[in-house]
Amino acid sequence: MPVVFEFPHTVQPHEIDDQGHVSNVEYLRWLQDAAVEHSAAQGWPKERYLAAGAVFVVRSHQIEYLQPAFAGEDVKVVTWVSRFEKFTTVRKYQVIRIRDNVLLAKAVTTWAFISWPKRLPKRCPPELVGAFIVVPDDQEPLVSPIRSQV
Repeated sequence: MPVVFEFPHTVQPHEIDDQGHVSNVEYLRWLQDAAVEHSAAQGWPKERYLAAGAVFVVRSHQIEYLQPAFAGEDVKVVTWVSRFEKFTTVRKYQVIRIRDNVLLAKAVTTWAFISWPKRLPKRCPPELVGAFIVVPDDQEPLVSPIRSQV
């Protein structure tokens, strides 16, 4: 089970905005997809959350866009859990262009754990917390934000 999870993706033509690069909305979609896939890889697919009567919802996103991505490029979203609290977890991300290892964006999402379908805060159960290894800030993967000429 991966501590740091890699979610590969090839940029699709429909993900391109009017400026000719990947839309900001698509980055959000990639982050969410990576989080869901990482959770499933740790033994927590959607069905397990629903069986537990709870789900994660986004409380906040913070994204810093460093370089654009274009149609046909292969990227990966690298993600890990950086903190668990009683009712929330913090997940970090790096979006990296694979061909040259350039950091395109970095992000942090705070996820709130809520009961379903009542939508009330719920304590993260020990078996959920135990499924993930928290990566402290001083042990995060390092990718240099190389600035290419675009």
